[in-house]
Amino acid sequence: MTSGGIALWVAVLTTPFLIRWLLKNNIGQQIREDGPQVHIAKAGTPTMGGICIVGAVLVGFLAAHVIPGVTFSRSGALVMLAIAGAAAIGFADDWIKVRHRRSLGLNKRAKFGSQIALGLAFSILAVYWAHASTTLSFTRYDSLGLHMGTWVWIVWGTVVIAAAANAVNLTDGLDGLAAGSSTFCFATLAIIGYWQYRHYTIYHVGDALDMALAAVALAGACVGFLWWNAAPAKIFMGDTGSLSIGSGLAALCLLMNLDLLLVILGGLFVIITLSVVIQVISFRVFKRRVFLMAPLHHHFELMGWPETTVIVRFWILAGLFAALGLGIFYGDFLSASNVH
Repeated sequence: MTSGGIALWVAVLTTPFLIRWLLKNNIGQQIREDGPQVHIAKAGTPTMGGICIVGAVLVGFLAAHVIPGVTFSRSGALVMLAIAGAAAIGFADDWIKVRHRRSLGLNKRAKFGSQIALGLAFSILAVYWAHASTTLSFTRYDSLGLHMGTWVWIVWGTVVIAAAANAVNLTDGLDGLAAGSSTFCFATLAIIGYWQYRHYTIYHVGDALDMALAAVALAGACVGFLWWNAAPAKIFMGDTGSLSIGSGLAALCLLMNLDLLLVILGGLFVIITLSVVIQVISFRVFKRRVFLMAPLHHHFELMGWPETTVIVRFWILAGLFAALGLGIFYGDFLSASNVH
């Protein structure tokens, strides 16, 4: 609770200072010309709010280790490094946008290449430094019994990091949508992490408590930022926030042996990403659009749903997916505990 509480208050209290500084320096969001027309009114809204999210996560995570008995772990440190690395990529992207007054930042090759490099560095360190399990996991390291081998797992981890970062990035299109949806995921991972810590003989995740603290810090930071990011948003998180949140989510799941459970916990992010993939394939192959606009939340906006309606309903979906993931995890625990 210390980790999350401190992260929440750091985000709540520091974000207004960042908003004022960004406004003073005329640093605001550039709106896509091909996006929903109602979003044009949001042009100029301060962006790069992810700076406060990442700062709050780091402060909350570090503060929790002041408590006697709470020790730093390599896995926890690696999650923080993944978040900071993704934030650096996102910041570069955001800065190019505001500096050149355009809606596009880093070119696709530079952005994707940076994400692959980050994912590769994370995966190598996860195996050789944090000693992560290299089995393909669902709810625990031996749930599927499929040993991937070191280098296959490294490739797998790299793909997961990049995919999750971009999935959250695509979801960050409406006020508070990504921050609110992510909170459900991190809160669930905090519960799972504590459960893994209490039942080491089943899960064999030695750094589970530290990763639970990281998850709590991420949840707290997202909620604190949401105070200012809720519709109508006073600030956007930008790629600085969305890429770091997605990378943090993937890093936690990979190190907690929840590789495939990530697809369920982040089900909303998966659906939104699939809507973009389906739209692109359909248009290129059949010259027809499946949705009025992709990502999916813009489709519902163009159908006439108010933005707040889309946000709240998508939050509900995110919460249901997180609850489903937690239910599956607990159901597996009941069966595993009978065996062990």
